[in-house]
Amino acid sequence: MSTDDTAASDMKRKFKEALDKKNAQHRRGEAHLDGDSAVHGTHTAAQTKREFRRKSG
Repeated sequence: MSTDDTAASDMKRKFKEALDKKNAQHRRGEAHLDGDSAVHGTHTAAQTKREFRRKSG
């Protein structure tokens, strides 16, 4: 029974270490504040005035 307990505790320790490593990697950045946005300007085609017409018929 002690080998099962040892194996289980060893497995739990490995998973805990992996989770801590993952969380440390995740918290490294500052919520994308250091990155550059993909949007740099407005669309050129959307600058014209839209015209709406009624359906005839």
